[in-house]
Amino acid sequence: MHVLGNSNSIFNQFIAEIRDEEIQKDSMRFRRNLERCGEIFAYELSKTFPYEKKKIITPLGEVEIDLPKVQPVIATILRAGLPLHQGILNFFDKAENAFISAYRKHDKNEVSFTIKMEYLSSPDIDGKILIISDPMLATGASMITVINALKAIGTPLHIHIVSLIASKEGVAFVKKNCNKNEITLWLGNIDDELTATSYIVPGLGDAGDLAYGKKRD
Repeated sequence: MHVLGNSNSIFNQFIAEIRDEEIQKDSMRFRRNLERCGEIFAYELSKTFPYEKKKIITPLGEVEIDLPKVQPVIATILRAGLPLHQGILNFFDKAENAFISAYRKHDKNEVSFTIKMEYLSSPDIDGKILIISDPMLATGASMITVINALKAIGTPLHIHIVSLIASKEGVAFVKKNCNKNEITLWLGNIDDELTATSYIVPGLGDAGDLAYGKKRD
């Protein structure tokens, strides 16, 4: 598990602006900051890839450079995950992409809920590095639902989970329901609490609404 916010870098400024309730009012800036964080995650994550030497011809000669041997499959959970996904894709620009529609279906009491998944579009993931991005890792239930759905169609070489804000409970749930050798968690910050309706505190609010506008109930 890697928590980027534990080290001092410009990454923390982007997280601070994403959390700030005043700056959040600018949805374009909110989306751009999510995208920037995705780019930083992608850079850090790329250090774990296998590399091989490639000969590059320049106008004056040739040079050998270590380049990634593989390109990942990047998956995201609609709709909140799209800006973070785009940031990762900006760096892995030859990557294949997968998209999953999953959401919380609340019961009448508005407290308990089940995870509903209605759509999955994915390339072949067998033997490939899979990156799954979602800005919030609250209970972890959505992430496990998505992982299980993707694993039903193929067996990735390794799964990287990218989330900007996670709860301690969500991290524990993912670890409990995944083989520790098959996943790596890449997180911005880990917050201590979940509300009674399973929202992260202090968190940042509803990432999808902040990025794209409040959805109809």
